[in-house]
Amino acid sequence: MNKKSGFVCSTVSDRRQTVYVAFPKDILADENGAKLHSVGRLDADTEGLLLFTNDGKLSDFLTRPQNKIEKTYLVGLKNSVSSSEQKNYAKKAENGLVLPPEKKAGEQKSGGAKIDWLNENECKITLTEGKFHEVKRIFRALGNEVVFLRRIKMAGLVLDESLKPGEYRTLTESEIEALYAMLEKARL
Repeated sequence: MNKKSGFVCSTVSDRRQTVYVAFPKDILADENGAKLHSVGRLDADTEGLLLFTNDGKLSDFLTRPQNKIEKTYLVGLKNSVSSSEQKNYAKKAENGLVLPPEKKAGEQKSGGAKIDWLNENECKITLTEGKFHEVKRIFRALGNEVVFLRRIKMAGLVLDESLKPGEYRTLTESEIEALYAMLEKARL
């Protein structure tokens, strides 16, 4: 799915629409009762690649930090970052940062993240964890603010740019095979 900003990754919400409104009822649960669920979550104001499955083992594998599944985000920043500061940001992020507390998450250390700069206000960041608001907190720790966030890659899958926000498609056989190959390789 290309998740639309403003939607929540929950099956029930009092305030906002959930990402599940995009799916017909027969896809939400199969004939055996296996329910469709998102693999991880994206914040309500974050858009982009969101994977769904009814396979709990696959979902568990893809979301466990120790499996180091890469997730890449396109980030728009409030404050411009000079080329010398970009190097500083990248080095600090690569070494891990102390993330400031936010809502339900206390202060905690992030694992390393890789930042690739596109210009003074945009970059791509790749990480393997999924801490609460982690990308936003990384940039807050660096003294900046995220104003736009889109996940563009996860577990080798790339956001299908032909999908409009809120649209989804079924994974191709080769995409499914690649995900299960990762799972099998980890079991060996």
